[in-house]
Amino acid sequence: MDYSAIGKKIKELRKVIGLTQGELAEGICTQALVSRIEKGDIYPSAAALYQIALKLGVDVNYFFEIGTTPRLDYVLEVEKQLKHLRINFKFEEIMELVKTEERNPLFYKDNEKLQLLYWYKGIYAFEVKKNETDAFSILNEAYHLTAHQKKAMTEREMEILLSIGTIHSSLYHHDEALRYYHQIESALKATEQLHDKTIKPRLYYNISRVLTRTGRYEESTGYCMKALDWCIEEELLWGLGELNYQIGYNFELVNEYEKAIPYFQRSLHMFELRHDQKNLEFLEEKLERLMSHTL
Repeated sequence: MDYSAIGKKIKELRKVIGLTQGELAEGICTQALVSRIEKGDIYPSAAALYQIALKLGVDVNYFFEIGTTPRLDYVLEVEKQLKHLRINFKFEEIMELVKTEERNPLFYKDNEKLQLLYWYKGIYAFEVKKNETDAFSILNEAYHLTAHQKKAMTEREMEILLSIGTIHSSLYHHDEALRYYHQIESALKATEQLHDKTIKPRLYYNISRVLTRTGRYEESTGYCMKALDWCIEEELLWGLGELNYQIGYNFELVNEYEKAIPYFQRSLHMFELRHDQKNLEFLEEKLERLMSHTL
């Protein structure tokens, strides 16, 4: 994609107001990054472009009018950054980005885009503020920004309900967690195609964990098996370690160690591929202990 139009306009505006590259970069990124942006080598991140626009005294929408990059790319970039931060548990950075974009008309004038920010605000309220009441309130508000009984559930709405269910699960509200999970499960049956193929195995894994906690081990294993079948069918790596572990754990809980060990070993191999040292050490100790029981 040609980013030169936006880069040239940033350079032009910077010179008009008398800023050096270093001064424009201050508090946003490095001078070298500003240089690359102006040359058209790279496109600034969503947060950086918004902050650059503020410093240059223009609305961020201005850049979309003169560039070849559609506004949708900006929103997708924000979504990509938020997901990356969530996966890496960088919740404070999530909130900084959310606060920045809440002032952006691209988001606050569009319920579907605003929903993305509310979803992450709800996650932050629970993970950092430890306030489940606020988290549930924000997540429910996020869901109802677009949810409508007469239309199919969107993947974002599924993700929000998954977050609500996960919070209930972490609070040991087993029945409530399953209620939300089964709502998503019903919606999936009416969905012809998923853009994010990991939604299904993530849902099944979360259901299986609740079932294990309530002593329904065979049902839990059944959901894990369905998730594994889906991962193989869709060529997904996500969850192979977690799902195999959960099956092994179900067998361990009923003292069927010989059945548990192969699943733990498969799980171990997946965590090795991911360089997940914490889970590797945990599984190595568990396998050593279980193998001693089978001798």
